[in-house]
Amino acid sequence: MTELRVGLGMDAHKLVEGVPLVLGGVQLDHPRGLAGHSDGDVVAHALIDALLGAADLGDIGTFFPSDDEQYRDASSLDLLWKAYREVRDAGWVLVNADCVLIGEAPRIADVREEMASRLAEAIGVEQGHVSVRATTTDGLGFAGRGEGLAATAVALLSRSG
Repeated sequence: MTELRVGLGMDAHKLVEGVPLVLGGVQLDHPRGLAGHSDGDVVAHALIDALLGAADLGDIGTFFPSDDEQYRDASSLDLLWKAYREVRDAGWVLVNADCVLIGEAPRIADVREEMASRLAEAIGVEQGHVSVRATTTDGLGFAGRGEGLAATAVALLSRSG
């Protein structure tokens, strides 16, 4: 019998001057980037939390605490790979994941397939098992005012028993 589990992840970071904007592992041409201990990639961070949550392994802070200097400016794709290795070691495999960026800008229509590809590649799954989409908040809240970006992700894991 196959056991399935769903995990939900969410992350948000403030937009600041002087740092590159990385989303879904892709560096975008944008005047501001996301403040974070690592590269601030909210899409990858949300996916990490979704994967860890579905496997009942805690959250991103459990494995990559923001007060640990070894993760300063780390690539979130590297963190994603490490988190998924923990998920696999616990006996789970990804069925699929869906990630949603929340913010008014930047628009990601031209790069969302590249983002999905990089996220899938980082965890060693085939393209098509990870999707990336975006939505706005119609000007509402911190994301609507352009103060930051957020992302949510859902992951479905499977374990055969």
